[in-house]
Amino acid sequence: MRILLVDDELELVSALAERLSFRGFDADWVTSGEEAIEKVTEIKYDLAILDVKMPRISGLELRKELEQICPDLKYIFLSGHGSEADYKEGTSGADSYLIKPVKIEDLVEKINIALGI
Repeated sequence: MRILLVDDELELVSALAERLSFRGFDADWVTSGEEAIEKVTEIKYDLAILDVKMPRISGLELRKELEQICPDLKYIFLSGHGSEADYKEGTSGADSYLIKPVKIEDLVEKINIALGI
């Protein structure tokens, strides 16, 4: 199972990818929506973990772009802002929505559920 993490916070996204790899997940990461679009055209991912608020392309907008390229991709959203509007929009097309800072155990649980593990 391949996971793509997308978050504009470099330290957070790289640390999450490393922590997931320690738990047996094959996780790549990028820091922008543009990079994510490029990655999914090169590699088949099973799950994308997207930050809701990012410069240029938000996680919610990115999901719409990725759905065109990879219709079977599953989604988990992360947000440090946690507004009710973002929650409603994020959960409408996602397998899960978590508020940052996220505990790795909670994220792993949501990943397992989304991927049916």
